[in-house]
Amino acid sequence: MSPSRPSRRSRYSRYAGGPDPLAPPVDLAEALDAIGEDVMAGASPERAMREFLRRGSRDRVGLDELARRVAQKRRDLLSQHSLGRTLDEIRELLDKAVLQERGQLARDITMDDADRAFRETRLDALPPSPAAAVTELADYDWQSSEARETFEQIKDLLGREMLDQQFAGMKQALENATDEDRQRIQEMLDDLNSLLDKHARGEDTEADFADFMAKHGEHFPENPQSVEELIDSLARRSAAAQRMLNSMTEEQRRELMELSAQAFGSPQLADSLARLGSHLQALRPGEDWDGSERFGQGQGLGLGDGTGVLQDVADLDALAEQLSQAYPGARLDDIDLDALSRHLGDDAAVEARTLAELEKALRESGYLRRDSDGSLRLSPKAMRRLGKELLKDATTRLSARQGQRDARLAGAAGERSGASREWQFGDTEPWDVTRTVTNAVTRTVSEGGDPSQGIRLDVRDIEVTETEARTRSAVALLVDTSFSMAMDGRWVPMKRTALALHHLVGTRFRGDHLTMIAFGRYARTMDIEELTGLDALWDKGTNLHHGLLLANRHFRKHSGDQPVLLIVTDGEPTAHLLPDGQVWFDYPPHPLTIAKTVEELDAARRLGAQATFFRLGEDPGLARFVEQMARRVDGRVVVPELDDLGAAVVGSYLGARQGWDRGWTHTSDWFGGNRGFWVGDV
Repeated sequence: MSPSRPSRRSRYSRYAGGPDPLAPPVDLAEALDAIGEDVMAGASPERAMREFLRRGSRDRVGLDELARRVAQKRRDLLSQHSLGRTLDEIRELLDKAVLQERGQLARDITMDDADRAFRETRLDALPPSPAAAVTELADYDWQSSEARETFEQIKDLLGREMLDQQFAGMKQALENATDEDRQRIQEMLDDLNSLLDKHARGEDTEADFADFMAKHGEHFPENPQSVEELIDSLARRSAAAQRMLNSMTEEQRRELMELSAQAFGSPQLADSLARLGSHLQALRPGEDWDGSERFGQGQGLGLGDGTGVLQDVADLDALAEQLSQAYPGARLDDIDLDALSRHLGDDAAVEARTLAELEKALRESGYLRRDSDGSLRLSPKAMRRLGKELLKDATTRLSARQGQRDARLAGAAGERSGASREWQFGDTEPWDVTRTVTNAVTRTVSEGGDPSQGIRLDVRDIEVTETEARTRSAVALLVDTSFSMAMDGRWVPMKRTALALHHLVGTRFRGDHLTMIAFGRYARTMDIEELTGLDALWDKGTNLHHGLLLANRHFRKHSGDQPVLLIVTDGEPTAHLLPDGQVWFDYPPHPLTIAKTVEELDAARRLGAQATFFRLGEDPGLARFVEQMARRVDGRVVVPELDDLGAAVVGSYLGARQGWDRGWTHTSDWFGGNRGFWVGDV
């Protein structure tokens, strides 16, 4: 009988903060795609990253949504509350005390009639102002013990509310307090003012602070570790209290100022608190002492509660600034997650933490790099990642067309290139056995297995040998960068197309030589990083002549390769290059410009170039020009939808590379239905 196996036991406990263990991992791929799209639209990588963090992703809210919640919470706090509850409570207690006193006067048959009449007259003559009435009754000889007790509650309430303004929780802590308790509070205030006096003069020591905390630390639950921390905490609360007073009406402020002298039956408390406020304002002038807010008509707030609400409003304002990321050197690590959780809940804090992790991952992933001038740029790693996704999209569109096949099959029957890649569904290339077995061994070891006991191949281990056709090509992609391309929404599709083609050539046809030429008023050769980061500029002129000059130079440089000419444009040539390097511009197109352009196109034909024109737009003049040019050089014309431009260019490159020995088919279902079609041998 085999020994029993020990049972495994799991322990579960309450989740206590930190990263959400059930949250999906940070999706760098989605972030990079969005950032790359914005960069190609003209944004800097830094701004594109910020915009992505602001917008969020499919599964994560962004900074804008968190900021919206913060703003809504702020509005709710103010609209759902009103000020003046302390005055209302004092008025209610005052009315109750007067009523109790009148009842006692009516019941007391032993009282002298003259004395009764005098007291009733005094009560009848009380001013409508609660503060003035309380002052008037401060020396009144109450006949009713209940009325006297109610009136004392007014003084007690005032004292507790005024302390609660400066020290949160005092109102509850001092409920039913004795005279000794109140005296200890007064001693704390006196000692605190003395400590701040010495600190303002620079005469305090660490021992002074330690002695103060040892004696009065129970009143400071924040547990400050220095005088500076103590002042910071007190000043934030005191500034909120001042903003609450500023938010009251003039009448409410005046009433409270007059009533403050009655707190605990003595003006000493009000004097001590006023002195404390002066110290704090002098020591922390940067706090908002002059602000005010507009409250609604909701639940009334006392002095302490109103101060607490305005502290919350200040916290929300700070969160709004942190979430805006609009200040120099802003990072998502600046966001106060504890405050966010306190005001919006744990889910909001988790969302903000995830965004911070995403920002950190983007900066550390190698997808973004710093140039010598300090600016961020997309790294070659990022360009490869974007190119791979764009090529995948283009080949998906190609394979969806009738009779097409995925670009990864191109060159499968050719020579081995010496490179290998991960197997994908549908691949027909031969396996790279050495790489496949090595991957299996590495995976087995990483999973805790022993390769000496044998290995089992997994589909993740398989790599295939890349092949390429025997004919090498010299490819020139000419893209129109005149302002009309950006104005009509063709700027980003043009860049996406260039990046997809660049990735295809760089990964599947490494023997080919690709050059990318941007032609506006002038033409110039660009690398992929420069082209994808190119801003849209007002560039009057479409200098196809100059672009063809550079393309022919590329073909002559690689004279042993098959020339492939791909031209993406949305306008007729309106400029050409003069012998001295200057540009001739004229609109409508000048016959000389057309002649110069045709001359260079003929030169490309003599070099053996297979030309394809990708016409963007419905301009009749452009259509006539492109068809005539294509007919002149036995070229082709493609009129794709913008979304299909990448697929059209990639498909044309692959077709030209194979020689187009099968001829062309006029198919209406390629590249966009009714409007997207191939014009075959025009």
